[in-house]
Amino acid sequence: MTEASTLTVTRERGAATGNGYLMLLVLLGSLGMIPLAAIIDRPVLLIVAAVGTLLVSPGFYILQPNQAAAITLFGAYRGTDRNEGLRWVWPWMMRKKISVRINNVTSEKLKVNDLRGNPIEIASNVVWRVADTAQALFDVDDYRTFVNVQIESAVRAIGSRYPYDDHDAGEVSLRNGHDVVNRELAEELGERVAMAGVRIDECRLTHLAYAPEIAGAMLRRQQAEAVIAARTKLVEGAVSMVQLALGQLAERGVVSLDDERKAAMVSNLMVVLCGERDTQPIVNTGTLYQ
Repeated sequence: MTEASTLTVTRERGAATGNGYLMLLVLLGSLGMIPLAAIIDRPVLLIVAAVGTLLVSPGFYILQPNQAAAITLFGAYRGTDRNEGLRWVWPWMMRKKISVRINNVTSEKLKVNDLRGNPIEIASNVVWRVADTAQALFDVDDYRTFVNVQIESAVRAIGSRYPYDDHDAGEVSLRNGHDVVNRELAEELGERVAMAGVRIDECRLTHLAYAPEIAGAMLRRQQAEAVIAARTKLVEGAVSMVQLALGQLAERGVVSLDDERKAAMVSNLMVVLCGERDTQPIVNTGTLYQ
């Protein structure tokens, strides 16, 4: 039998604790009875007042908003108190306070290989809180360290699951698929930290870049892809304009061109429309066939 199969999962439940203000009145009453019993010479009353004071006074504790206290008796979990203010419990029961406030963690920049094997740098920001105090305190050794380790593990898993950039149409990438990646990262991390009684409220990538050793090469690749995309768009527009010009010339009967002259006109228009520099016009004073 493996060690994981013998792990006992502890679930949070309410603790039987008392109102501290009410017990404060009891304590004050016991303290007031001590001098009274001494004055009237009542040893039994004096003993009762002293014992009551010794029993009541160690049981007080204070809980702030969004703070809880796990109650244990000789190592056995007896419940969790989430009521804020002055509280009281029997003095032989131990109290361990735990914060249930929102925590915000930004992970360190991690170097991982994306889906295509390219080394990238990635970091994330995670908003989390303790949902089950019993699991956080008794099912893991240190729930904060556990969460930090699982954040790193989940970020590495997501970083290697997608490519950095989308080279294929419709492909989800780390750079362009923010909603999908962040949602999957939150689900992945939520499953990992659930055993520690932690809930993930928000998760998103805060840093994404190629590793320094390939950043220059990838930048040149992106620039080349941008140039190719721009050229493709420019050629598509130029072809449409040439087609429109030839069509309107023929439709309106402005000039009649044979195939050779059409080819020359197309060549000239493509040079003018696709060239990176301004063209210098040449006025033809002769005929079209000279």
